[in-house]
Amino acid sequence: MSTLKEQLRSDLTAAMKARDELVKATLRLTLTAIGTAEVAGTEQRELSDDEVLGVIRKEAKKRAESAEAFSAAGRTEMAAQETAEGEILARYLPRPLTADELSALAAKAVADFEAETGEKPGMKQMGQVMKKATAAAEGRADGKALSTAVRALL
Repeated sequence: MSTLKEQLRSDLTAAMKARDELVKATLRLTLTAIGTAEVAGTEQRELSDDEVLGVIRKEAKKRAESAEAFSAAGRTEMAAQETAEGEILARYLPRPLTADELSALAAKAVADFEAETGEKPGMKQMGQVMKKATAAAEGRADGKALSTAVRALL
């Protein structure tokens, strides 16, 4: 069993003992999403830590989108709850890259591409540069922000 999934379960137990309803509900929903991912497909399997992180990242993104939608609709109490749930899930995600780190990562990806091919990349090679940048980011950066940083250098 993945260590991250075990951590979620032990934190759920602690939240139940502390009677923390927000954390309890958030972790239950997340564990349910992980369980659903494990039984999806033709046969049941155990998710690795990276796959569990992907599920948590997806759940956190759902919370952020819901909070934005609730805010736009004037439902501030629901938006606050979704934001709080997103913050709980953020505890389990790796620290996101800062804007400076994103710029440095994009510059390194462009430099690596230049070193491999011997030519300065243009917009036609953006996909190849993004492939290098995405691999280097290791899921710690939003794809849109990474794309913007790479595009600024091309």
